[in-house]
Amino acid sequence: MSKPVLTIFYQFNPWYASIGGIQSIIRSFIKYSPSEFEIRLVGTQNEPSHPLGQWQEAELAGKAIRFMPVLTLQNDNQKHLIPTTVKYTAALWGRYIASDFMHFHRLEPTLATLNWRGEKTLFIHNDIPQQIQGTGIKDGILWQRFPALYVGIERLLIGQFAQILSCNSESVAYYQQRYAELANRVSYIKNTFDEEICYPLTLEERQQKRRILAAQLNLPKKTKFLLFAGRLHAQKDPILLIQSIAALNDKNIHLLVVGDGDLKEKIGLEIANLGLSEQVTMLGSLRQSEVAQLMRVCNVFVLTSAYEGLPIVVLEALACGTPVVTTRCGETPNLLSARSGLVCQERTPTAIADALRQVLRHPEDYPIKACVETAKPFSAHHVVSDVYSKMWERWQQKSQFEQKKSTTYYEVSV
Repeated sequence: MSKPVLTIFYQFNPWYASIGGIQSIIRSFIKYSPSEFEIRLVGTQNEPSHPLGQWQEAELAGKAIRFMPVLTLQNDNQKHLIPTTVKYTAALWGRYIASDFMHFHRLEPTLATLNWRGEKTLFIHNDIPQQIQGTGIKDGILWQRFPALYVGIERLLIGQFAQILSCNSESVAYYQQRYAELANRVSYIKNTFDEEICYPLTLEERQQKRRILAAQLNLPKKTKFLLFAGRLHAQKDPILLIQSIAALNDKNIHLLVVGDGDLKEKIGLEIANLGLSEQVTMLGSLRQSEVAQLMRVCNVFVLTSAYEGLPIVVLEALACGTPVVTTRCGETPNLLSARSGLVCQERTPTAIADALRQVLRHPEDYPIKACVETAKPFSAHHVVSDVYSKMWERWQQKSQFEQKKSTTYYEVSV
């Protein structure tokens, strides 16, 4: 019996420090894939080093995969005049890369796949109504300007998917209601963290490494660290984060910003205008393992997003034993316990500063163990294994049906 083939489609280079939770999920689906499956990835390359549209043998996270770049893209962390999704969709147009299973993490590229045969799954990573409305933010995504067009395209494409999986309960309800005829295809899926990368230190180890970090940055030993990691994009509202540090008004607090994006220069200007140059360090893009090292050391992980699904970085921070302060958006408020973080009731600098101040002043109320326990059900090994197990069952059933159908046809013919 041949292996079932899973092909994953997303506009990134997995060997490059690309920022985003989707990238982390895809890496987990490759890393924890069972040997019974052949894994393929259709993505991008940073330099024109390989012929576009051709498969190449590669290795990622210790697993052999087949990789096909269809687009050369130097930096997928920055916005471009022509959106990357549009370029990636155009690069798929006219090709036929069907397989037994196909995973899509954006809707738009599936314009090119309507006639491809195989089981297609769409992963929804945001609260879609909030994302399209973009309430309170500018320059979030292109579809905010053309919401009716997005809905029209969605209605055209949605029927091709055997499964629509969302990490956000609001999006699940939205799709089940909007497409009642497809409601049985829509379900909730847990986002994941890689427990081999994201794990806690003891309290003593954490304090020791925090002092080492302070020394590396020429900061006082008693410095308390806040951490943000993500794309510097309107969705994450990093400007609000910088304003919250100003409202906190505590010289013993230092913010580490990991990430890159189109708001990088604007953030730098805001830091300078608010006189926070000595309290904020911009670290740029880091690899997942490097971000995890910071998560194990920092006092609080903070997120000031306008809309979310269930941010992977939240799960990763909690798994590293670090409490989370977040705005009320996405699935995070449903996830956090009273001992693993705080949810700000308002998206204002004052409200966020107050929440940060409470966690920083009372770390004993947010112990490492409570944070780790909150993240535990989202372990990539268990979540991904369950998805593959169900895929294997469906493939076996289909194979047996086709074999039986073929045998019956042969007997009738004879």
